Amino acid sequence: MNRQEIDILKNQVINGNQITANEAISLSNTKEIEYLCNAANEIRIHFTGNYIDLCSITNARSGKCPENCKWCSQSAFHNTDIEIYDIIDKEQALIQARNNHKKGVHKFSLVTSGKTVSDSTLEKLLEIYSDIKKEMNIHLCASMGLLNKEQLSKLKNAGIVHYHCNLETAPSYFNNLCTTHTIDEKLQTIEWAKEVGLEICSGGIVGMGESMEQRIELAFELRKIGAKSIPLNFLNPIKGTALENANPLSDDEVMITIALFRFINPDANIRFAGGRNMISHLEEKALNSGINAALVGDLLTTVGKNIDEDMEQFKKLGFNTNKRK
Repeated sequence: MNRQEIDILKNQVINGNQITANEAISLSNTKEIEYLCNAANEIRIHFTGNYIDLCSITNARSGKCPENCKWCSQSAFHNTDIEIYDIIDKEQALIQARNNHKKGVHKFSLVTSGKTVSDSTLEKLLEIYSDIKKEMNIHLCASMGLLNKEQLSKLKNAGIVHYHCNLETAPSYFNNLCTTHTIDEKLQTIEWAKEVGLEICSGGIVGMGESMEQRIELAFELRKIGAKSIPLNFLNPIKGTALENANPLSDDEVMITIALFRFINPDANIRFAGGRNMISHLEEKALNSGINAALVGDLLTTVGKNIDEDMEQFKKLGFNTNKRK
């Protein structure tokens, strides 16, 4: 696809029309990668301006997950060197939320390992959210696996705004990576979350052996479910997991993927998430190719980037890091 054809599709998106899967595949095959990224950035500016959406997470229950997701260091099927604990101490969670809030992070989420949480565990987590809400004005999110509709409703009633449930990969590829639950179960949880009034945060991990066409398939599935917060993770192969020897993506694959996610989901918050260390040399380019959100601070089982350094970089590149009113 040449520059003129890229411009036609860019203007099509800016004018409110969606591109097709075949058009996205054609875009992915262009040799004009820098031009494609610049076009994606124009789409980002048109729909989301220069505001950058910042969120942080706390690992509220770590390890011993009974699911066999090949990428995950917390799976009981893997032998990894991670900290294992049940529900996080309330005061520790409050300290983390307080520190992130003071640094200007907009959103905060508790994340639990495992397929789901019991009702009794959910009540403990709701107590933590209640204390956070009393003390600070920070947008609350949750990521607790495959909850049922009643549990999701309790989250909504407690003031949680976003529910996070990653699709992880294309529906056509999911069974290659996990067999203990299905993508249909994830889609059901997301549908229930929408029904009770929660907004959806859902994305995936790229670099797990999927094709570019399957990355495009994932982006379209996220558009279909109405995800407006899309964490884009790049696989960080962790020793002891089934994907520890996975080959990293090329720089071109990374940049094309980011640009295509913006073309397909023009008004979403497309978010730097896990694996930022794998593409640290591309971060500035990525922030000018469609990325307009970031997961900042430490991640679940890996150390993230310094929040102050992140803030400085975002501002240097012209992004507004102030909380939306």
